[in-house]
Amino acid sequence: MLSDILAARVAQTYASNEYPVLLHQYGTWKSTRPLAGLRILDATPVFENTLAKHAVLLAAGAELTVGIDDVMPRNNEVVRYLRDTGVPVMEPRDIESLEAFDLVLDCAAAFAELKPSIGFVELTRSGVSKYAGKNCPVYVADSGRIKRIETCLGTGESYFRAMTQLGHGDWQGKSIVIFGSGKVGSGLITYAHRYGCRVTVVTRPSDISDRVRSLCETVIDATDGIAITEAVSTADLVVTATGVPGAATASCPADVFNRSKALLANMGVEDEYGAGVPAGRVLEAKRPLNFILKDPTLMKYIDATMALHNEGAVILASGKMPSGLIEPDNATEERLLSICRKNGTISDELDYI
Repeated sequence: MLSDILAARVAQTYASNEYPVLLHQYGTWKSTRPLAGLRILDATPVFENTLAKHAVLLAAGAELTVGIDDVMPRNNEVVRYLRDTGVPVMEPRDIESLEAFDLVLDCAAAFAELKPSIGFVELTRSGVSKYAGKNCPVYVADSGRIKRIETCLGTGESYFRAMTQLGHGDWQGKSIVIFGSGKVGSGLITYAHRYGCRVTVVTRPSDISDRVRSLCETVIDATDGIAITEAVSTADLVVTATGVPGAATASCPADVFNRSKALLANMGVEDEYGAGVPAGRVLEAKRPLNFILKDPTLMKYIDATMALHNEGAVILASGKMPSGLIEPDNATEERLLSICRKNGTISDELDYI
């Protein structure tokens, strides 16, 4: 079976305790087949660890098509592997020729123009507005607690892993300015503190938790252009994590970033520096820095998120969900988290989410 082929490749790459939730789904759904016969498009960004998610959907009986889009980076070698093994791969430009789907497991609303017979399961907060007015249920995996494992712990770790891959691995005593203190920003702050950086965060003071504030040397109000200018001008590293286009230059002139000695990076899908800061001034031309990595998020940090995305498909397939946005329920999340705690490697880190 195709699911077994993908599962075997995953097992050669990752230890079982790195993806306990997906592995549990695979074993359970292979018997129960809750998605049998359903035509599913899965648009999760394609990397090596995404194959575990695909294996689960196939084991559950889904007729799987993988969606790729230029909004989100991907590993083209893995895309070729999927095609070579017989998994159809489609792009948004193929919409006119795409057959109807029952479920679209989307990411950043790349395929929001489709009209699935059952509904959508959205992986990220980006693009949720594009589902407004849809006459079907839209399960938003990003609305729950589990997504914080990926966005807080996983993305925070991956920024520093990507910087190390680029040859910038000496953190002790370095001055870092982080724009944003949400899920991604909090993870960056946590890891920056862990690695010995002097942390300045630019945010709305009401948005930062007491725990995260305690890890920072300085907290600057996002409207305080003078303080932001001084911090950026003297920083070694600057990284954006607000999810808002042009956020970094909203209160600070673009020229300040252009003249700064700091290494600039972006960890969001949007251009958070704005047009005044040339793409060439920012690492990887403003694209999310962690996507240069073989695994942009370590398997242990994205396992539960991908499992929740899959779980949304089964929930919608039950036919009991109303139209509109749907948040993950506590019972579902706790069930998946309990597997993560029992069989995974990150039990001691889950308190941070």
